[in-house]
Amino acid sequence: MPLRVRLTLWYGMALAVILVVFGGALYVTLAHGLWDQIDRSLEETAAVAVRALEQHRVGPFLPFEDLAAEFPELAVLDKSFQIFSPGGKVTIQSPNLSRKDIPLSRAAMEGGLSGRATFESVRFRDGSSFRLLSAPIFLDGALVNIIQVGTSLRPVEEMLQRLLLVLLVSLPVALAVALGGGWFLAGRALRPVEAITLAACRIAAGDLTQRLTVAHSQDEIGRLSATFNDMIARMEASFRQVRQFSADASHELRTPLTVMKGETELALRRARPAEDYRLVLESSLEEIDRMVRIVDELLFLSRADLGEVRIESQPVRLDALVEDVQRQAAVLGQELDVQVMTGTVESATVQGDELRLRELLLNLVDNAVKYSRPGGKVALALACDGATARLSVTDYGIGISAEAQARIFDRFYRADDARAHAREGTGLGLAICKWIVEAHHGRIEVQSTVGEGSRFTVVLPAY
Repeated sequence: MPLRVRLTLWYGMALAVILVVFGGALYVTLAHGLWDQIDRSLEETAAVAVRALEQHRVGPFLPFEDLAAEFPELAVLDKSFQIFSPGGKVTIQSPNLSRKDIPLSRAAMEGGLSGRATFESVRFRDGSSFRLLSAPIFLDGALVNIIQVGTSLRPVEEMLQRLLLVLLVSLPVALAVALGGGWFLAGRALRPVEAITLAACRIAAGDLTQRLTVAHSQDEIGRLSATFNDMIARMEASFRQVRQFSADASHELRTPLTVMKGETELALRRARPAEDYRLVLESSLEEIDRMVRIVDELLFLSRADLGEVRIESQPVRLDALVEDVQRQAAVLGQELDVQVMTGTVESATVQGDELRLRELLLNLVDNAVKYSRPGGKVALALACDGATARLSVTDYGIGISAEAQARIFDRFYRADDARAHAREGTGLGLAICKWIVEAHHGRIEVQSTVGEGSRFTVVLPAY
């Protein structure tokens, strides 16, 4: 069942229950009020009659006309009177009861004998109904008469019937109007959801540029639209990165394969000395080593993305690690005529994995040496302010452009200057560095100027 139909039905059912409860409560309250009003009127009339009869004792056979002439307060148009003897026989009866036979009931008799008034309701064969009040009249402590005051219930019943008719007619009409309004409002409320559905269909067809028009309101639909747009933006960025990653990976793997294929085809065109074949095999081995390194790094990043790379959590002295890496990198720098030295190295300890932190520092130093000019320098420094440890690697090489700085941590990304300066890179080292830093709850920053050098700074929480 569509959501719009369900919302309308739920709204209609809730409104129907409210209207029925309200109509029932109104009917019961009004009926109770009218009955109370009749009973109070009968009590007041009976009280007047009892006082009159107690003050002016009359003979048992005095006609009602003479009684009403002597006591005008008894001549009430909408009331009827009967005066009974202690035995229950009618002694005086008002003219409007001449055709009614209303005997004194057993309950009224017993109530009169015990000195209390009794309310009763009676219905005649013609369908008319009366409300009766029977009150005792005492003289010198003895029961002398029972006066019965009555009034017709027809006006009350007619009023309640009209109210019931109005409720039975108006409640369905009100419910129908409310259902129509609920259907309209549900349609308007769900219109943004329909827009989301259409946009999702277009996105499913491959158009990730689709966005929803976000209303300025901060209601549920507005927040849903904003969240949907953010999700699609992240999906678009992810797909773009995947496409870029596929292109870069294909390029990086195609280059060594192309070199191997070309050299092999060249070597097979004619017979050559054994030394030429050896050189071809050595070149192929270098390209194979490069592809193996790319595959290994890709495998590491894939396992890291899946959470399968375990990170140890032990105290690691960064100052000792920096000095150890500097000694290893000094040998690497000699081959490229680059001096690797240490600057200010303060004592600092972090919680983490020593092997991964060593890999991080070696990757940064290897990049710094690789992109330095012959005769250049690479400096390692370590500072600690108590809460954080700041490890920096500074070179004075070719530098990184501002545009490339935003992407150097992307997998397989290498700027054109970097490719021209160092052909053997894979473009995965900085991506691995970023993952290691984030796995240790830190961050990595870069400041660089083209032609002047670069500084990579790793900020880690101190132990």
